[in-house]
Amino acid sequence: MPKSRTSILIVEDERNTREGLQRLLRMTYDVTLAEDGFRGINLLKKHNYDIVLTDLKMPGADGLEVLEESLKKDPPPSCIILTAYGSIETAVGAMRAGAFDFIPKPVNLDQLEMLIKRALEARKLKVENRELKQQLNSKFGIEHIIGNSAVMHEVFDTIKQVASAKSTVLITGDSGTGKELIAHAIHQQSGRSGSFVPVHCAALPANLLESELFGHEKGSFTGATEMKKGRFEIADGGTIFLDEIGEIDQATQVKLLRVLETRTFERVGGTEPITVDARIVAATNKNLKKMVDEGTFREDLYYRLFVVVIHMSPLAARPEDIPLMIDAFIKEFAKESGKELDGLSDDALNMLCAYKWQGNVRELRNCIERMVVMSREKVLQVSSIPIHIRESANPGVPVVAFTPMTLSLEENEKRLVIKALDETNGNKSKAAELLGISRRTMHRKCDSFGIK
Repeated sequence: MPKSRTSILIVEDERNTREGLQRLLRMTYDVTLAEDGFRGINLLKKHNYDIVLTDLKMPGADGLEVLEESLKKDPPPSCIILTAYGSIETAVGAMRAGAFDFIPKPVNLDQLEMLIKRALEARKLKVENRELKQQLNSKFGIEHIIGNSAVMHEVFDTIKQVASAKSTVLITGDSGTGKELIAHAIHQQSGRSGSFVPVHCAALPANLLESELFGHEKGSFTGATEMKKGRFEIADGGTIFLDEIGEIDQATQVKLLRVLETRTFERVGGTEPITVDARIVAATNKNLKKMVDEGTFREDLYYRLFVVVIHMSPLAARPEDIPLMIDAFIKEFAKESGKELDGLSDDALNMLCAYKWQGNVRELRNCIERMVVMSREKVLQVSSIPIHIRESANPGVPVVAFTPMTLSLEENEKRLVIKALDETNGNKSKAAELLGISRRTMHRKCDSFGIK
């Protein structure tokens, strides 16, 4: 008889019960027997099972020890406890320890069949959730954020330090610098079991944003034909990401402040307080302190958000990351389009590294995607670079070679600083503006590189 895809381990010291269960289940499942807890534990160490049926009271190793061993597996099998009537309280304790359920003796076979089906469905969901989480980790984990510059290493260190805390995180930086990617990484590193729920505040008008965040009751306004949960409820146990938080109106700011202070809110049209455990990560490309001074953003909300701050520097402030990103994007889009590419020419790389990426990583990513899609050669050439980037190049200024194979990242950055100073006749303020960094950072880099 062919082996079933579903495997069950029965650990039972009573021979009649053990063999009776085997006769019942072997027509549908692949069944393995163990006549005591020690043998059951040894089998669990050597093999993987989908379901474990174990007696609670056995000489030597008991059912709780079998359960403990089963929980060490990755993923663990669903464990069902077989117990006599007088041990039901202990069986309930086993469920608290991780057992799926228990069934009293003598076993009702129909009830056991239903219980096994439920256990298999629950395990399937756990495995699928685990696989989904692994996929998200592979897409949004820190190791997949591109950057080897000093400022990015500071970002990585901060993510690792604050991810497991409940504190609010505010991510600042220009548009296109990757703020949502950082928010995803914080959630993936946090270990929180709930979902990552993004809300793009600028995309919703004020009259809809409140309902989107907090939900609404049936009949609370025209068109509210049924109760709807808000994003905060959906993010319970997980992370809610409030992108472009500087765009929310004053009324919604008041409600958001209450959530930050009490973790409670009411749905629109509701009166019952709802409590949630949602980690709040916010992002903005605006100067919130300036908005506070202008009276357009609440000062108390500002300080509630300003607990942990991660600043994403513009691409021009971390030029050593540009070649790394170009290489990663070429590989990504070549795979998507089914093309075999061997990178890009030195001239093309020089031009891309010298360009002022006003749209930051997003603009660079879009540029590389277009180059890969439109290219007819295995090596991307200057001709495949979008015309507006080519036209912005200054032919009168020598272009520094940014070949990653021959120059270190530090040397690339140093040469870019020198190039900016050459273009501005040694004016550090103008050179800093050209690179999109502060004057203080420019002075620090000049000191670091020994540039007079």
